Amino acid sequence: MPLPPSAQKIQDLLFAKGLDLKVVTFPESTHTAQEAADAIGCQVAEIAKSIALATVATNRLVIVITSGINRVSIDKVSAMVGEKVKRANADFVKENTGFAIGGVPPIGHSEPATILIDEDLMQFERIFAAAGMPNAVFGLSPAQLAELTDGLISNIKE
Repeated sequence: MPLPPSAQKIQDLLFAKGLDLKVVTFPESTHTAQEAADAIGCQVAEIAKSIALATVATNRLVIVITSGINRVSIDKVSAMVGEKVKRANADFVKENTGFAIGGVPPIGHSEPATILIDEDLMQFERIFAAAGMPNAVFGLSPAQLAELTDGLISNIKE
């Protein structure tokens, strides 16, 4: 069965990077970290959730990829990017990533983004990230995530 267009875009990007990683869709939602973990059969901590933030002064996209059990520290992220950040609204997320909240993948964004990766994800052999829609994911290693995104691995949790 063919993937929906948003998920296919992520699958194409993974193949273009030479990675044999498969996007999988589920009949149920994987919108939240708990829903994703339940559908996949993994720990919530193994979900790499993408949180979209916006810089306050310059309105730039910042994507924080955090473990499903962690909350993002806005203060720590602001210090890392050198500018105050805030949670991005749904319109900003869609416009700057090309994806709706709940399906934002770590790659394939419409606009350039600063990427920060939660250091807690690095302890796992395999993690799972959204693949462009609220019921699509792909599994990868933390090292592959860092390489794919060119993200900075940091302590970003509250």
